[in-house]
Amino acid sequence: MCNFKLTIQYDGSRYKGWQRLGNTDNTLQGKIEQVLSKMTGEEIEIIGSGRTDVGVHAQGQVANFKTSSTKRTAEIQQYLYHYLPEDIVVTDIKEVDERFHARYHAVAKQYIYKIWNAPYHNPFLRKYVEHISEPLDLAAMQLATSYLLGQHDFSAFVSSRSKKKSNIREIYSIDITKEECLVEVTFRGNGFLHNMVRIITGTLLEVGLGRMKPTQLKEVLEKRDRNLAGPTAAAKGLHLVQVYY
Repeated sequence: MCNFKLTIQYDGSRYKGWQRLGNTDNTLQGKIEQVLSKMTGEEIEIIGSGRTDVGVHAQGQVANFKTSSTKRTAEIQQYLYHYLPEDIVVTDIKEVDERFHARYHAVAKQYIYKIWNAPYHNPFLRKYVEHISEPLDLAAMQLATSYLLGQHDFSAFVSSRSKKKSNIREIYSIDITKEECLVEVTFRGNGFLHNMVRIITGTLLEVGLGRMKPTQLKEVLEKRDRNLAGPTAAAKGLHLVQVYY
């Protein structure tokens, strides 16, 4: 039995998220499993490093699957490239130790949330960035991030649908940069809860638009009340960049 690690890029615009669902085959996990099952003649299950929501993109999603097939990495990668839709590309395949688990062995992740900050949206980037027409105070947003660094209970920044037993996570860094009209908020941490990055981003945008003060994030964090945080930013601006092992 061989265990293969996949690195995957995808445009999540037209999919119902990563996780396979019983009422649709239009998920990223489902699409990849269908192709691998056809290739191997086996019922293949792939394990992702985490679930990305409807409309979220990835430059570096990681998954693994086990198979009795004798095909090698180059053959598998070429087969996937040929039969997967154009908006899903497996950029790397490695044979790994049988015990490797894409989700359980991940130690950190990096996400980028992309914002087009200009009076008019960019038609070429509209599926990959959130458009904010009003000017953003990036200095205030960066100041607000200082309250979120380190290990905290992030209950105020998690979707009510989250089923995690603990909401304690550690954020290593949040960096905000701007090049012309494109603002990027880069998150690095040991793990992120359901919608956590999008809710934090939505709250930072409230600060950037002058609707919240940077110091309010300390209170939101301490009170652990989702109602005190900002709205959940749109899925299309979120990109999973890298998973660390």
